Amino acid sequence: MADVVVEQGQAVRAARARKPASLRNVLGRKSTVAFFLTLPLILLIALLVLYPAVYSVHLATLNKSMQKFVGFGNFLFLFKRDTFWMVVKQSCIFAVTAVFFKALIGFIVAHFVHNIPAKGQRKWRGMLLVPWVIPPAMSTLAWLWLFDPSYSAFNYTLSFFGIGPINWLGDNVWARFSVILVNIWYGAPFFMIMYLAALKSVPDQLYEAAAIDGANWWQKIWYVTLPMMRNIIAITALFSLIVTFANFDIVRILTSGGPLDQTHIFATWAFKVGIEGSDIPLGASVSLFMVPILAVAAIFILRDVSKRGNEA
Repeated sequence: MADVVVEQGQAVRAARARKPASLRNVLGRKSTVAFFLTLPLILLIALLVLYPAVYSVHLATLNKSMQKFVGFGNFLFLFKRDTFWMVVKQSCIFAVTAVFFKALIGFIVAHFVHNIPAKGQRKWRGMLLVPWVIPPAMSTLAWLWLFDPSYSAFNYTLSFFGIGPINWLGDNVWARFSVILVNIWYGAPFFMIMYLAALKSVPDQLYEAAAIDGANWWQKIWYVTLPMMRNIIAITALFSLIVTFANFDIVRILTSGGPLDQTHIFATWAFKVGIEGSDIPLGASVSLFMVPILAVAAIFILRDVSKRGNEA
C-alpha cells in the first residue's frame, strides 16, 4: 500500500514538472515565435480588412434607408438593370486587357534591362519604376491634360501628321482606350521589376545547354525562360488582376465613368450609386459582386500554380 502511495506521489510530481517544461518547449518553438511576431499584423488586417468586408455584407442586405432587412433584394434589383451588366462587361474587359498588356510590356522591358551590363541596370531600373512610384491620382492628372479636348498635347502632335483632333475622353471607344492606356502605363513597371527578379534566378547553364542544342533566342524564351517563370507570372497576374478590378482613381479622374456610363467599372459605379446616389446598401452590393469573379480567377490560377509545384 505504501508503495502505491509513493508511486502516485512520484507521478504527480513528474506531471507538475512536465507542465513548465512543455510550456517552455511550446514558447521555444520557431512557429510560436513567428506567430507572436505576426500577431500585430494579423490584428491589423482583421481590423482594416475583415471588419469592413463583413460590414459591407451586412449593408448589402439592407434597404436604402438602412432600416429594413431585404436579404438578396439589392442583388436581384441589380440583375434587372442593363447598366449593371454593362459595368460587369466593361470591368472584365478593362481588367483583362490591362493585365495582359502590362504583363507583355513588363516581360519585354525586363528582358531589355536584364541584358544591359550590370553598371547600367540600376539607372534604368530607377527610371522605369517612376510611373509606378508616383501616386496614381497625381500622374492621372498629368494624363488628363494630355487628353484635354482643347489643349491636348497628343492632338497637337498628331496635327503635324494631318491626324485629328481626337476626342479622347468624349468618345466611347477612345475613352475606354484612354483609361486602359493609363492603367497600363502605371502598372507595367510592377510587372517589369517582378519579372526582372525572376530572370535573375534562371540559371545560365540552362541557356548554355539550349545554345548547344541549337536553340535560337525565341526557343530559349519559350522552352527555358517561360517555364522557369510560370509561377511568378501567374502570381503577379493574379495580384494585378485584383488591383485592376478594384481600380478607382484613374477612371474617376479621367472620365468619371462617362460618356454615358460607358467607362464605369465596379469601383466607380459603386461610388456613383452608393455615395453620389445616397444608396449605400446598393453601392455595397455592386462592390461585393467583384468577389465571386476574383474568387474564380484566383482558384484557377492558384490551382495551376499548386499543380506545377507538385509536379516539380
